[in-house]
Amino acid sequence: MGYSSLIVVTILLTAVAVSTLWWMLHAWRSKDNLDDSQFSENPLDAAHSFTLLVPGRHEEEVMGQTLDRLAQQDHPDFEIIAIVGHDDPGTERVAREAAARHPELIRVVVDSSVPKNKPKALNLALQSSRGEIVGVFDAEDEVHPRLLTLVDSRFTETDADVVQGGVQLMNFQSSWWSLRNVLEYYFWFRSRLHFHAKEKFIPLGGNTVFVRKDWLDWSEGWDAECLAEDCELGVRLSSAGAKVVVAYSPEVVTREETPGTFVSLLKQRTRWNQGFMQVYGKGEWKKLPRLRQRLMARYLLTMPFIQAATGLLIPVSIILILTTKVPTAIALVSFVPLAPTLVLLAVEFTGLREFGRVYGQKVRARDYFRLVWGLLPYQIFLALAAVRAVFRQLKGLNAWEKTEHTGAHRDEVATTPEEAPRASQQEPAMAMTGGDR
Repeated sequence: MGYSSLIVVTILLTAVAVSTLWWMLHAWRSKDNLDDSQFSENPLDAAHSFTLLVPGRHEEEVMGQTLDRLAQQDHPDFEIIAIVGHDDPGTERVAREAAARHPELIRVVVDSSVPKNKPKALNLALQSSRGEIVGVFDAEDEVHPRLLTLVDSRFTETDADVVQGGVQLMNFQSSWWSLRNVLEYYFWFRSRLHFHAKEKFIPLGGNTVFVRKDWLDWSEGWDAECLAEDCELGVRLSSAGAKVVVAYSPEVVTREETPGTFVSLLKQRTRWNQGFMQVYGKGEWKKLPRLRQRLMARYLLTMPFIQAATGLLIPVSIILILTTKVPTAIALVSFVPLAPTLVLLAVEFTGLREFGRVYGQKVRARDYFRLVWGLLPYQIFLALAAVRAVFRQLKGLNAWEKTEHTGAHRDEVATTPEEAPRASQQEPAMAMTGGDR
């Protein structure tokens, strides 16, 4: 390969670092950007009805509390549909118990499809959804009780077709990788998604996302064969001209946990990467009207290939540097990615401090140290996940690898019926019966 691999790695690393920096800092580049990214402080009166879909598989540890918290929404017109598998009695039991506690709000739908995955579960529940707007939440989500009121107002204020709310991983001190995982989410939802929405090309998130049911009827729901059904839906809606608005206010973000094990994180990232490749191969992004949008889509959706290529070429480049005499010019060029990487690290330092301030988390000196020493291992991990995704895609391995949840992000005890008077006090516009559907 000669020195070409070293040059290729240099170009790829520089491009990734510079583009990542640009997107990470979008929300802070102007006061208008920052203001536009938040929910209104004084929301308008409720004007829409909502259906909230909560799929869960082997989530008996967390799903009951999630359903209880969702039932405490202060919005006057919503329903909750919990989707469980026919072969998952533990989660079904927890969901039906929650439906019994909130019979006016929660229904349980049993998914009998084989094999199972999230988009199939969502499509099943969509058939019986009654709301004008359909929201999606994960089984472990910690949802603020004012969220629907703020989202409803956002739809009215902006005439949006889709509103993407904020999601934040919380347990940044659980493991060496959790810190970087938490910061990824912080910058993705706080800034980067706002940039994509402004450019009218957005890979939607998998939860705390709200879509007008008319658009979901048009799209026939989610792609049941895609491992990144959220991204795929976002690309299709963007290509069709749907208006997507992103709103992030720290006090009402949906809180989640990082994957509990390294293997679980690897499987999650593999699934996301493979899903992005599937979306790229499907080609819906080619229907985007502007060249700038199509170039952005091509770059974003092929990122797994870029990470995989970089991951394979970096060892070759290191061996080349150690075993041969590299010309001075090429050696100097190979250090070019270091500059944006150092700036990126400085931005991450600032982001970690801001995260701690905003969310009331004590950031210790050793957390900053972990941020530094974890940079290279985490990049190697991302490359490994990308290589694994490419391998699975080439082999036609499309099985859904589930992420386990334990509720590590929750610092309060589970809501009991006595602590959740929301359902008994409310007189919702949509009458429901729980547990029988």
